[in-house]
Amino acid sequence: MSVEAVSVFHVSDLHFGRPAVPEQIEAIEEIIQAERFDVVAISGDHSQRARAGEFQRAAVFIRDAEKVSKVITIPGNHDVAWWRAPLGFGKKGKVYEWYRRFITPELEPVLSVPGATFVGINTSHGVTRRTLTWNLRDISIIGDVRKAQLTRAKEAFQKGPVTAARVIVMHHNPVRGQLSGRHGLKHTKKILGAFAEMGVDLILCGHDHQESVHYIEHTKKGTVVSTAGTVSNRSRGGRPSSVNIIFIKPETIEVVTRIWAPDAHTFVKGPHEVFKR
Repeated sequence: MSVEAVSVFHVSDLHFGRPAVPEQIEAIEEIIQAERFDVVAISGDHSQRARAGEFQRAAVFIRDAEKVSKVITIPGNHDVAWWRAPLGFGKKGKVYEWYRRFITPELEPVLSVPGATFVGINTSHGVTRRTLTWNLRDISIIGDVRKAQLTRAKEAFQKGPVTAARVIVMHHNPVRGQLSGRHGLKHTKKILGAFAEMGVDLILCGHDHQESVHYIEHTKKGTVVSTAGTVSNRSRGGRPSSVNIIFIKPETIEVVTRIWAPDAHTFVKGPHEVFKR
């Protein structure tokens, strides 16, 4: 791995199950094996219905990626069997049962590589009192970050090298989607403010099913937000599937979006943005 540039393959919302598109998954697997990124980051929604078989296919995807790259992944709202313990009533231990068995027992992993520290934050808690809204469409959809999670993330970053880039991996989008017009995460200003205080350079997320890259300015520093689009047939607005490739350098963060091109049977280079750290 190079200290000069940390290469990251950022993919989200694979939705193994009916929405998955085998040709696109195979293309991604080929890209990962061929380009050998330092880190493969999966920001949630490995499954469509939190079923064992869907997680088993996702586990194969992760296993193969781990042959050539470090992998960090966190659950998305589709990975949570919230109906087993709505509002905390029921079998709480069953909510993440299949995710923990087939993907990883760790819901908030930490990954350190030369040049960057990645901290996972689980924003997918199922149906809780904190995520309820007056909109029935929000049930099990809205993400949440609790104070204890922010404290843990801050401590994880403090344990890493001072010069390492600080990267958050979470599922729900803290920036309003262009087509959806919605934030995936509750209390976005508060959460982004906390990230700014702990010196976060980059946020990797998904959930909105539309690719986007934002630069959020804070009083102390700016934070780049990479929202990866879905790799499934559930893209918002009929947009093609997409992934983001990121190069974290000492002075800059580069984000290259690759868009699915059916004629080429692979993901081709799309928008390319460079931000100062």
